Amino acid sequence: MFGPDGAEAFASLRGAAVLPADPPGPALAAALAGGAAFRIGATDAPAPRDGPGPLFETLTSGSTAAPRRILRSQASWTASFAVNAGLFGFGPGSSVAVLGALVHSLSLYGALEGLHLGARVHLLGGLRPDRQAQALAARGVDTLYATPAQLRGLTGALPDLRLVLVGGSKLDAGLRARLAALAPGADLREFYGAAETSFITLADADTPEGSVGRAYPGVVLDIRQGEVWVKSPYLFNGYAGEDGSARREGDWLSVGEMGRLQDGVLYLNGRKGRMVTVADQNVFPEEIEALMETLPGIARAAVLACPDSARGHVLTAVALGDPAQEAAVLAALRATLGPLKAPRRIVWRADWPVTAAGKTDLAALEAGR
Repeated sequence: MFGPDGAEAFASLRGAAVLPADPPGPALAAALAGGAAFRIGATDAPAPRDGPGPLFETLTSGSTAAPRRILRSQASWTASFAVNAGLFGFGPGSSVAVLGALVHSLSLYGALEGLHLGARVHLLGGLRPDRQAQALAARGVDTLYATPAQLRGLTGALPDLRLVLVGGSKLDAGLRARLAALAPGADLREFYGAAETSFITLADADTPEGSVGRAYPGVVLDIRQGEVWVKSPYLFNGYAGEDGSARREGDWLSVGEMGRLQDGVLYLNGRKGRMVTVADQNVFPEEIEALMETLPGIARAAVLACPDSARGHVLTAVALGDPAQEAAVLAALRATLGPLKAPRRIVWRADWPVTAAGKTDLAALEAGR
């Protein structure tokens, strides 16, 4: 395991550990070598409890609430390590990098998977995006775990990349095309999941447009009254501390995502908690946001709902991009969505607030509109 400076990290430790959000390499190696419960981040919270079986905690990275502590067995991750070794050929000789801080579950997962399977692991979360790209090229990294927000900052050719695993949100067409130019030899694979579920679906080049792919190996999907339910060996044990949105029914779990299955492929509408009614129609802001980000002049988009006595809600779009395209964007939204569901106006921003995990900070947008 190699830190941002390229130095290799070694250490040994025993016992439960709580590490800072950006732990030094030796401290991380010590926690992993100990085989006991650990957590990165939330240093003011109680230490994670142990057993039966090694446990650990991660933090959620949602865009609408404070992070919650996720308690899970180490086996719930090592089970998917074995699956990915078969799917992607991970193992000794591989060189894996993560771009985010290890307090984020995606980066932590990528780092732990690489170490578990005998790969060289590069922790690049402490570098600027341009220097991350330089490190990826200089160190011959062939496998990258990242979110779309992290990938947007990369510049420069990345000829050694063979696999990019993308989580956190969907890749838009523009970013996908730019990544294909930067890393022409890389296979871009998107996965959908949550901190509470780990992998749910996996997409590839043949995945139908607008979907998030087919069930990840070992995952069973069910749609109940429009809500996505999951059964798999990768589910979390429960929340440590304050409860979150996930609900269990026996072996099944839902995080409140709404969607549909068609020919074994999962299509998502959005989170149940964000759904609003406009003139008695159910509207999912995520669907409108995804549409907006395909339109010229829009780099990032969010849709906020305002109470309205006549229609229940009216929608306002917030965007990062080119304000000169506003009329064209609004016209395209009305043509596709109809006058009731289309946002009435766009508020343009010169910056884009994000959470620590790189997701759109909806609370900040609500406060600033």
